[in-house]
Amino acid sequence: MGRREDVARLAGVSARTVSNVVSGTVNVAADTRQRVLAAIEELDYRPSEIGRMLRSGRTGMAALVVPDLDNPYFAELARTLIEAARHQGYTLMIEQTDGVRERERELLARADTKAIFDGLIVSPLGLTDDDLSRSSRTQRPVVLLGEESHPGFDHVHIDNFAAARTAVEHLLATGRRRVVAVGAQRTGESSSSLRLAGFEAAMGAAPSASGDVAYVDSFTRRGGAEATRALLRRGVLPDALFCFSDLLALGALRALHDAGISVPEQVAVVGFDDIEDGRYGNPSLTTISPDKAAIAQAAIDALVRRIGGDDGEAVRVITPHRLVVRESTGVRPG
Repeated sequence: MGRREDVARLAGVSARTVSNVVSGTVNVAADTRQRVLAAIEELDYRPSEIGRMLRSGRTGMAALVVPDLDNPYFAELARTLIEAARHQGYTLMIEQTDGVRERERELLARADTKAIFDGLIVSPLGLTDDDLSRSSRTQRPVVLLGEESHPGFDHVHIDNFAAARTAVEHLLATGRRRVVAVGAQRTGESSSSLRLAGFEAAMGAAPSASGDVAYVDSFTRRGGAEATRALLRRGVLPDALFCFSDLLALGALRALHDAGISVPEQVAVVGFDDIEDGRYGNPSLTTISPDKAAIAQAAIDALVRRIGGDDGEAVRVITPHRLVVRESTGVRPG
């Protein structure tokens, strides 16, 4: 394994120039940079990570803070974020909060006082504006995911209102007229509120249709199953369910199956998140598919830009989504 001086000699540059190329903190002419990179490759040069950290004041590590890795959406998004971070030369570590505000606050406070991470990507559920205002972006950059925006912080998300409206409009277009929204929460989480608002907007534009709401405590399979069973016990048999997550939809499918109700012939079901499990269910699940790759790239780009010293105005990035139609809505009601 070569040394910095060996790389400099082979590339015909100074040892300082080699350091500048490795750190990326100083602009180096393109042809010089290419010669240095070629010499690094040929000599298998591996610069000291500790030395680089001391020179740059950076660790090359960032944190991803999510509510729940048991939720396949966050697990799939985490994988995509890790890959995007790797392409930018960063290692991404993961912390789970269970959506508990105190845990979220603790992680922010720790990031501000310890030089472990250069920045954080956070999908918060409980944090308030005041909580985040105590975490200065100039100390440890923070990029937010999810639907709750906070002043002064970069924010990457999809348009939940529009996505929910699209899902319900699809159900109405297939002839469904008695639609229940499964997933509203009484605690006021923004993603739930926006999806409920999108549901209500679509139903309000269809005078011949009637809507109902089934509340849940959490976006889980159990929550979807219990909400659907509660509907059936009340004697409510809709011809469509719009579930605020794929996990809720999978639970709803189980409850409908247990009750001998066929999907989609009697009840159509739409989910939200496009997790892999939904593609292999029986029936496969129609869903709203957020562009996870776009979310990951936008979040990593914003974080790296802030770590690099950009102190411009906070940006709000709305990434694409699409409706993926599968078997759970594929047959018109008879």
